[in-house]
Amino acid sequence: MRIQSTRRGRLGRALVLGLVLTTAASTAGPAAAGPPRPGPPDFGPHVTIFDPGMPVGEIQATLDAAHARQVDDEMGTARHAYLFMPGTYGTAEQPLQVRVGYYTEVAGLGASPTDVGVNGKVEVYNRCLSGGGTGNCIALVNFWRTLSNLSIAVNAAGQDGCRSSANFWAVSQAVSMRRLDISGGGLSLMDYCTAGPQYASGGFIADSRLPLTTNGSQQQWLTRNSEVGGWSNAVWNQVFAGTVGAPDDAGFPDPPYTTLHTTPLSREKPYLYVDAKGGYHVRVPAARRDSRGISWGAGTTPGRSIPIRDFFVARPSDPVHVINRQLARGRHLLLTPGVYDIARSIEVRRPDTVVLGLGHATLTAVDGAVPLDVAGVPGVVVAGVTVDAGPTESPALLRVGREHGRNASTPRNPITLSDVYFRVGGPHVGRADTALEVNADHVLIDHTWVWRGDHGVEGFTEGVNGDTDRWRTNTGRHGVVVNGDHVTATGLFVEHFQRYNTVWTGEHGTTILYQNELPYDPPTQADWMDGDVEGWAGYKVDGRVRHHTLHGGGVYVFNQNNPSIHTENGFEVPVTPGVRLHHVMTVNLSAGTIDHVVNGVGGPADPTRVGAPVYVARYPTP
Repeated sequence: MRIQSTRRGRLGRALVLGLVLTTAASTAGPAAAGPPRPGPPDFGPHVTIFDPGMPVGEIQATLDAAHARQVDDEMGTARHAYLFMPGTYGTAEQPLQVRVGYYTEVAGLGASPTDVGVNGKVEVYNRCLSGGGTGNCIALVNFWRTLSNLSIAVNAAGQDGCRSSANFWAVSQAVSMRRLDISGGGLSLMDYCTAGPQYASGGFIADSRLPLTTNGSQQQWLTRNSEVGGWSNAVWNQVFAGTVGAPDDAGFPDPPYTTLHTTPLSREKPYLYVDAKGGYHVRVPAARRDSRGISWGAGTTPGRSIPIRDFFVARPSDPVHVINRQLARGRHLLLTPGVYDIARSIEVRRPDTVVLGLGHATLTAVDGAVPLDVAGVPGVVVAGVTVDAGPTESPALLRVGREHGRNASTPRNPITLSDVYFRVGGPHVGRADTALEVNADHVLIDHTWVWRGDHGVEGFTEGVNGDTDRWRTNTGRHGVVVNGDHVTATGLFVEHFQRYNTVWTGEHGTTILYQNELPYDPPTQADWMDGDVEGWAGYKVDGRVRHHTLHGGGVYVFNQNNPSIHTENGFEVPVTPGVRLHHVMTVNLSAGTIDHVVNGVGGPADPTRVGAPVYVARYPTP
């Protein structure tokens, strides 16, 4: 949620940092035994690789400068990844204390999270949007950053009393924490050290071992396949799946926890690592069913390793026809950080192909293209990629399988989308009929934020007239359309689309945590009508569906442009025994009304109860 934000993003300078690498072999000197280690692949100028032999002060200075460039660059074009070779960084006396800005990935290059240790912190603080950086301090727009595959021994040496109380990770959507081992201090998902209101609206953690965690003001969160030392509070919609130490949910909605003992289907995100000989590989974890806890506790995460030589390492200057030729030859695709203009689809046609983005690599549609088109074949994995609409309408931004074609994915080797994000508007005018269209069966969507921009750099977004202009100019009918059967979503965040935000027509679908904000900007009720029905539900399961399950769902309303607008239902589903909703809610954010939670059940979320959710524990009721 971003209703407190008043500052608009601005286009930033491109971040150009040279590749920094000091391998253990190069620091050993001429007397080092054995053949020299291979150098790193050429990941281009926006990937920085640190070695534990580098002075802590040099690493700190590089990361401080990066944060200064990116901390306010919400709608900019810079993308960067900071990768750490195996080893330890920071000391008790001189900890490494990192802050992470927009479009920044921080990751370890070990085979296990314990192979890379940070003695210090890796943090995100509130942005303070008024009073010269002293007031209106929130995390509501802290998007697009990644932290993964390392250990943090929390060391606050040199920080003041409040800052020394935890490792702060005050973020909202499109921010993931994966494969982390945090010890020695607490983790806080809100920044309580700045002036108020300190709101946050995240988020996602997977495959991590965490200490006592302060949820604070986080309105919704999914923690999947992890271990937690404790969880402080729930706010609106806190969901745990396959997490050891998760709170019990027997008291729902007081507190509003949703806890699944196991995760029905999971696959961890692929990760880049360096082996003992200095060779680079991508580890592709195997799919797991009914899983619980971390994947790396007993050793290497089960799966397969692909040497980097089997990848085409792409840069934004590479034409799509070159990328497609490499994919057709059987190579995988690694997208280095940057913004790629895509005028024809990148076509992923071969089973088990991996498409991995570093540093929030971004594909932008040109001339109405579908930037990424994935065939319905087994085992394709797309991870770490952002897909943007362009000013000419695209039928879709990412299409998985053909709606009327053969889709041959399998339950044991599902197509998987991990940390794949979508934008329609924001950095520029955007138009798309649908952002994510899933036609194939047996697909796993593991954390996505699908966003029609409620704010951005466009001049037409300012003021009431600007909001009306945005409704006509930044157009997106649906965020997610699922036509395939046996599709599972763990962490589905979809916001601000102009009809149904999510439409599910496939059978045997499962969603674990759904978060939605209805669009802020319909000009009139007539613009927000589904035939004779007032408004479009935030989550729609087609009337022909006979089996569907949702655990932990929320639909929020903030009709900023016209507070008199009504939406009849937050959720609409067929009334049949095989369609079950567990722990769903609606909430009013100060403007507009949702009359019912689901199918006429549940009272109104209206301006008389701002910020007070309306809950339905289960639907249909017993």
